[in-house]
Amino acid sequence: MARARTTAHRRLPVLAATAALVVAAGAVPAAAEPGGGPPGLVAAPAPAHGPAKSPVAVGHGGAVASVDPDASAAGIEVLRKGGIAVDAAVATGAALGVTEPYSAGVGGGGYFVHYDAKSRRVSTLDGRERAPLTAGKGLFLENGKPIPFADAVTSGLSVGTPGTPATWDTALRTWGSRSLAQVLAPARRIARSGFTVDATFRQQTADNQARFKDFPATAKLFLPGGRLPSVGSTLKNPDLARTYALLAERGTGAMYRGELGRDVVRTVRKPPVDPASRRVARPGDLTAKDLRAYTVRKQAPTRTSYRGLDVYGMAPSSSGGTTVAEALNILERGDLSKLGEKTYLHRYLEASRIAFADRNRWVGDPTQEDVPTRELTSQRFADTRACLIKDHTVLTSPLAPADPRHPVPCGTRGRAAPTPYEGESTTHLTTADKWGNVVAYTLTLEQTGGSGITVPGRGFLLNNELTDFSFAPVTPGVHDPNLPGPGKRPRSSMSPTVVLDHGRPAFALGSPGGATIITTALQTLLNHVDRGMPLVDAIAAPRASQRNSATTELEPRLWNSALRGRLETLGHAFKQNPEIGAATAVQRLPDGRWVAAAEKERRGGGSAMVVRPAGQPPRR
Repeated sequence: MARARTTAHRRLPVLAATAALVVAAGAVPAAAEPGGGPPGLVAAPAPAHGPAKSPVAVGHGGAVASVDPDASAAGIEVLRKGGIAVDAAVATGAALGVTEPYSAGVGGGGYFVHYDAKSRRVSTLDGRERAPLTAGKGLFLENGKPIPFADAVTSGLSVGTPGTPATWDTALRTWGSRSLAQVLAPARRIARSGFTVDATFRQQTADNQARFKDFPATAKLFLPGGRLPSVGSTLKNPDLARTYALLAERGTGAMYRGELGRDVVRTVRKPPVDPASRRVARPGDLTAKDLRAYTVRKQAPTRTSYRGLDVYGMAPSSSGGTTVAEALNILERGDLSKLGEKTYLHRYLEASRIAFADRNRWVGDPTQEDVPTRELTSQRFADTRACLIKDHTVLTSPLAPADPRHPVPCGTRGRAAPTPYEGESTTHLTTADKWGNVVAYTLTLEQTGGSGITVPGRGFLLNNELTDFSFAPVTPGVHDPNLPGPGKRPRSSMSPTVVLDHGRPAFALGSPGGATIITTALQTLLNHVDRGMPLVDAIAAPRASQRNSATTELEPRLWNSALRGRLETLGHAFKQNPEIGAATAVQRLPDGRWVAAAEKERRGGGSAMVVRPAGQPPRR
């Protein structure tokens, strides 16, 4: 039975007070594209004319939110020139491939959720990387045992067929108004002229220095002269500028049927390790046939109703949409807005625990696994799971799953499947345009820095996404839907989410963070819808992440609060995580203005921009 809509959506914060505090955050004028030059660092201070960095912007004409000001400015530039949300999303994603090269790029993949204002429909693209067609369940086994995880991470064996170029091309051909060449232009310019190194980029480089130095192309680009980049210096990547020029001229066929793809295959099959290094990088089995066979999957989104709003997410191979939907459905029957902080957080953690128990057992690539997507996202199933939650006690993890096809109130089925590790090298962007189109797009390389292997002469890192597969069944004797397979996509937690109110956009959001992506998206949504926080504050609020584990991860502000002790009296156990996620979002206000929102502090703070900030007169 369809649930009646409530008026809860009317309580969503309008952000009027926030808007009054916003510093005008628009795009910088396009600079002339300079000449090339060698890759690496230029010892120069940050340019004074660089785009401003603000976690929130309010105004007209469209909005972009990402982790990086240059990338957000690239999207705004496209919007100002008449482009639409899809065009801006690809432009922003391509720019992130320059400024956030350890999290996104031509060598990775991702998930793209699109709202079309004309049809009022939400559609998705699964641009996840795929295993080689020769891959089997034993991809990461040696003598019947899993190889060391560290050996898999930095290897050709972990590289999946990249999906990002195909995602860009498919999105533009399906919904866009600009060519690939047009939307790549800002990113190409940034790659040639350089971007300013910040503290986060330097730290990420330092964290990867030991493996980056073993690959000459990677070391030349990110460790020029064998040194870490200095904060405030300028990093140029002319090789990537030429790669973007090649894609602009010849299209994505250069990757999937041409010379760029041949370089990728060569690099995967024989990783170019420094002869002086002791590192042994296992080769992969990626072939030209794998590239030719790659396709982006156009598929229906997941959908559920929550507080009268329609929540759309990414269906499998991502587990984001199903898991967020199940947790929301579990929480639907109670009014979280009236609960104290202790009970609110307790119920959120328990709903997440339950949803992860079911996610781990049932979700994999639906082209090779029987995934009960419709049942996992049904209110009927959630109601049989919600009865497990008690306000005065904690469920024991790992919690066993239930059977969504044959739900039994408070019942479980079989043995528990704990949540395996997922890398956190991911980035998220959200865009909107003046016509009301919206995009939520999450891109990834898997580990920070991906495989650590840069394709020589091409300026981009290759993913190590295949390590998202289970190397062996998580629970012996229990079917694991996330084992490798020929051409199979590894399960993901990426959760790009679009929320509609009576068919029109209310807000959209997403985050990086491995398996914590799901809890970040869920908690941010609850903070905004149920707790009444303005979107930028819902993003900034301290996070907790429970993923069917004996311990829940807490950020420092919760770890150091009295609330932690109060939750421990219920039976919760905690460990500290210095930073969970790095979300971005956009929101449509009732008066037609857009809000762009990003992090205030995580990953050095994000970058929210609008085409015409509030109070700025229309352009003539």
